[in-house]
Amino acid sequence: MSPGEPGNKKTKVSIAKQLLTSTTAETGDKDYEGSELELKCINTIRALSIDQVQAQKSGHPGAPMGCAPMAHLLWNEIMSYSPSNPLWWNRDRFILSNGHASALQYTMLHLSGYKDVSMEDLKQFRKLGSKTPGHPESFVTEGIEVCTGPLGQGISNAVGIAMAECHLAAMFNKKDGFSKLIDHYTYVICGDGCLQEGVSSETSSLAGHLGLGKLVVLYDDNNITIDGSTDLSFTEDVTKRYDSYGWHTLTVQNVTSGLKELRMAISQAKREISRPTLIKIRTAIGFGSVLEGTAKIHGSPLTDDDLLSTKLSYGLDPEKSFYVDSAVQAAYEKSTVINEEKEQGWDVLFANYQKAYPNEAAELERRFTNKLPEGILEQLPTYEYGQEGSNKATRKFSQACLNAIGPILPELMGGSADLTPSNLTNFGVKDFQKMTPEGRYVRFGVREHGMCAISNGLYAHGGIRPYCATFLVFSGYAMGAIRMSALSQFPVLYIMTHDSIGVGEDGPTHQPIETLENLRSTPNLNVMRPADGNETSAAYQLALTSQKTPTVICCSRSTLPALEFSSKEKALKGAYVCWPSIEESEPELILVATGSEVSLCCEAAKKLSFKTRVVSMPCQEVFMKQPFKYQVSILPGNVPTLSVEASTYHGWHQFAHAQISINEFGRSGKGSEVLKMFGFTTENVVDKVKALMKFYDNKSVPHLRNRPFL
Repeated sequence: MSPGEPGNKKTKVSIAKQLLTSTTAETGDKDYEGSELELKCINTIRALSIDQVQAQKSGHPGAPMGCAPMAHLLWNEIMSYSPSNPLWWNRDRFILSNGHASALQYTMLHLSGYKDVSMEDLKQFRKLGSKTPGHPESFVTEGIEVCTGPLGQGISNAVGIAMAECHLAAMFNKKDGFSKLIDHYTYVICGDGCLQEGVSSETSSLAGHLGLGKLVVLYDDNNITIDGSTDLSFTEDVTKRYDSYGWHTLTVQNVTSGLKELRMAISQAKREISRPTLIKIRTAIGFGSVLEGTAKIHGSPLTDDDLLSTKLSYGLDPEKSFYVDSAVQAAYEKSTVINEEKEQGWDVLFANYQKAYPNEAAELERRFTNKLPEGILEQLPTYEYGQEGSNKATRKFSQACLNAIGPILPELMGGSADLTPSNLTNFGVKDFQKMTPEGRYVRFGVREHGMCAISNGLYAHGGIRPYCATFLVFSGYAMGAIRMSALSQFPVLYIMTHDSIGVGEDGPTHQPIETLENLRSTPNLNVMRPADGNETSAAYQLALTSQKTPTVICCSRSTLPALEFSSKEKALKGAYVCWPSIEESEPELILVATGSEVSLCCEAAKKLSFKTRVVSMPCQEVFMKQPFKYQVSILPGNVPTLSVEASTYHGWHQFAHAQISINEFGRSGKGSEVLKMFGFTTENVVDKVKALMKFYDNKSVPHLRNRPFL
């Protein structure tokens, strides 16, 4: 009876053990062109990855089983890293773009000596609160560079990481013995799904244009997706596509019989410093399983019978799980020692660099510890009511902020999705290009999603504070990457201009309606819609001081009048009384608004006979975090309150009893006429206030006690 035939488990295990000690067990390595130890290491990686999935009865064993050879070569021979110092600045970066294969990465971290990933952690795979979650999470597990899982994001982050390395090397390396201070590679393992997602095409195209020679992508070409064979939907010639992007492409036909071909390909990739490299590697998903090469092995644990036969085919004891042979352990301990010595050697190099270039060394330390230059926040402009230049579009106030901080915040690096003249995001620095890697302004091209994913990578590398820009409505193209910023706790600065139907003649395709609420509903994302120059400066201060939260600044195209009682300090609380002064008597009515609608409410308030308070709320998220006492001092909850925003009404029910909002797409026409059509006029605000007050006349006003911020 073979292990796959019916029978009780004890009998199967007994037979498997007999086979393991027989000559049959040696067939696993007779055709392998490499050492017996090398194959044992690879099969141990496969087995540990399988065991994690089996323990939780959940996960994806197929990709780790197929990718184990390339993972072993990278972690045991190729990459430089430091388990004792996972954030070593000059480590090689590893990105598992096909994040569903997370068991593979946890296995490699464990074998490579990362104390944060113990054998017990492997046993807790996918369990609540573990360090080994279902997909890699950078804020949970040491050694994980970025959160991956949404396909295409990882390889796109890697482009940003490679850009950061290239820029910092150009800025800080010196010819006199310090040419390799910043000198590392970014290695990616990705699958068919990553290369099918459009975001990877956007970023790979830019990577080829920029000639990012230290980016090496290992493409797991296993011909399988969840639906089945890639022949169902993905028959393009991937290497030709990447050739056209300007990449260096190589093909490895076999890694199951030995690593010689892959070893040579990676060596060749490292020598090609003028282009990124894609190595197409033929693998077998679920290698060794009876389901090898099929979609069924992608996302399901092995059956008990298959587990026995698979481990047997690896030459491993099928009765042992979460087991590492002493020879395998010794091999990885040896590579760990070598890597720790590399990090120690670099420490000596940096100590000498500190002596030779103390200013540059101090600057690097400041950047990698995310400390702002002294006094930079005081450089953000402030405006007095009535002063010349206080009436502008908030996109122009945004430009003024960039002009103020850009020259003295050298880690600020970013750009626009081919909308520089509209977004006003270039503060006069040199472009980051292949021939000018010291430049800081990035021409992302019309690649909104890729731009935001790259920005995540720029931040993940360290030493860079990224920003990027497009029209607010096109944040919809980029929401996948913006969401990953929030989830990953990367404080990327997003500048989104042309923020309402006031865009006018461009019509509904360019007029954001639902966009603000889409962004506001994303956890850990601050959405600032400033109403004037002071509020715009507050938005920048919020973004610069945020350590774990990205910020979206939504700016107007049209000119906005300055608010009489605005200030940066008040706006930093998320909401404040902007008319009249807060010392006025208790209101009978409250108008709450954001951005261009705040001044509209101020004008309406002056025409009303009620005691009216106007509240500017540039950031709901920040206001929700204020003390309860402050919240109710601004919005008591039992005073008739009308919200006014040229956007959907969703979300405003928590702050107001009634809304002036939009519940349909906009129109093409002059901005002023479109705004009037949808009721964003002084007259309509006055009329709606009167109707609201009449409705509550002699009635109790329902208290908004169910507001989340209370």
